[in-house]
Amino acid sequence: MASLPLGAKVRMTEYRIRQWYENYGGDVYISFSGGKDSTVLLDIARNLYSDIEAVFIDTGLEYPEVRKFAKSFDNVTVVRPELNFKQVILKYGYPVVSKEQSQYIMQYRNATSEKTKDTRWNGNKYGRGKISEKWKYLVDAPFLISDKCCNVMKKAPAKKYEHDTGKKPIIATMAFESKLRESQWLQSGCNAFEATRPISKPMSFWTEQDVLQYVTEHNLKLAKPYGHIIEDIDSGDLKTTGCERTGCMFCMYGCHLDGSPNRFDRMKKTDPKIYEYCMKDLEEGGLGLRNVLDYYLGGSNE
Repeated sequence: MASLPLGAKVRMTEYRIRQWYENYGGDVYISFSGGKDSTVLLDIARNLYSDIEAVFIDTGLEYPEVRKFAKSFDNVTVVRPELNFKQVILKYGYPVVSKEQSQYIMQYRNATSEKTKDTRWNGNKYGRGKISEKWKYLVDAPFLISDKCCNVMKKAPAKKYEHDTGKKPIIATMAFESKLRESQWLQSGCNAFEATRPISKPMSFWTEQDVLQYVTEHNLKLAKPYGHIIEDIDSGDLKTTGCERTGCMFCMYGCHLDGSPNRFDRMKKTDPKIYEYCMKDLEEGGLGLRNVLDYYLGGSNE
């Protein structure tokens, strides 16, 4: 499915959106982050149903320009989490490496049984579910680590909104983004009608190039941090001149893969005040990311 031409993918995505919309009598919404993927999803959905609602979760972690962009659309409902990022990291810990690895590190540190601790250190009988060898040094980090940020700041307010309104979400996640998302898609398909939390992911089989091609062909406007879409001279692939992905400004997941300059180096140039807030020690009113990044990236073999 990933190798299909864009036109075919658009038609398949439209079909899945119609299925979802009709199944729930229109009581559905688009999860709209202001990022390029959800901008494409919203465009496709509103070409079918012009009145479909978009929901923007204002976590306070987005680029200011992305927040402004998301709120500039019509029929966008804004919801907010109960805790801010600083409260989350103080209560649960910092998001480093990946959701999976930060979860394993947290579980190892908080284990109440030797079995759990052994599994997280050595893996199960198949060698899975363990802290990667290269990240084991992080269990001794002088700061809390967890995967709770996304759950508290994004999933919880979305679930509350769904509980309060009865509406079912349509989101723009794609399987290629992680092994976990690929596995989930292979198990439930694009429209998970039978899931505990029913959710539609009608762009699951899209790729990054598909998204950029759609934006170009339909002349869609993107949030400012992306810059412009150009063709790479060497590969011929489309790429953005600014950020490849926007997401949460303060998130450190995958920072070891960024190369130089990394996301925080770029932030220092584009948003110096936010950068200073991120790097300043907790005791001085900041987020304390400087010390976390020094420990996290300093011990990495990347």
